[in-house]
Amino acid sequence: MARPRKPLLSRDRIVETACALVDAEGLAAVSTRRLAAELGVSGPSLYNHFRTKDQILEAVADSVSAQVDLSMFDAADGRDWRTALHDWAVSYRAALTRHPNIVPVLARGPGRRPAGLRLADAMFGAMVDAGWPPAQATSIGALMRYFIMGSALGSFAGGFVDDETAYDPADYPHLGQAHLLADRQQLIDDRAFETGLRALLDGLALQYEQVGGAAGGSSAPAVTP
Repeated sequence: MARPRKPLLSRDRIVETACALVDAEGLAAVSTRRLAAELGVSGPSLYNHFRTKDQILEAVADSVSAQVDLSMFDAADGRDWRTALHDWAVSYRAALTRHPNIVPVLARGPGRRPAGLRLADAMFGAMVDAGWPPAQATSIGALMRYFIMGSALGSFAGGFVDDETAYDPADYPHLGQAHLLADRQQLIDDRAFETGLRALLDGLALQYEQVGGAAGGSSAPAVTP
């Protein structure tokens, strides 16, 4: 009787396995030896697809960027620039919160990662097409990247312990309810993100009125969001 064949090793399998490992145990858990063991192959076989651990992590990061919805930036979509930017930011944050341990790699910028570059190109192009001067569209890309990445790096609400005695009113007179924050972590963090996002968009809308929504302006390189 023929022995069952092992699944063929592929780039996608390596990336999926590495992503699961990063999600479960963090960046430090990834090594070629550990991945080979998880995949049931010999270590050298990984080198047919990736030469280094860093290349694997870059591929994992790009797979997360590929999860971000970009449909709102299509010319035929019909959403105005503000709605598109809002919906994109929500999708971007959702992808990062599903894979928070890979955020430090994403925060380095896209380098040569294809999905990361497509993400930057779509957002920057949509802002310029909407009438933002290229230099300001670049700044918007940088601003949104700072805000979204920062929101995914940690939980504000989760940073408080659920022990009421930790917040003695004699020392912290305004933190009497702080022990309740951790239990409502997702609600509070989601609400905080939406509050900040709307504040950013309100400010950008004021700037948009000042530039008149006129296309043009000095050329500037896109800063990847």
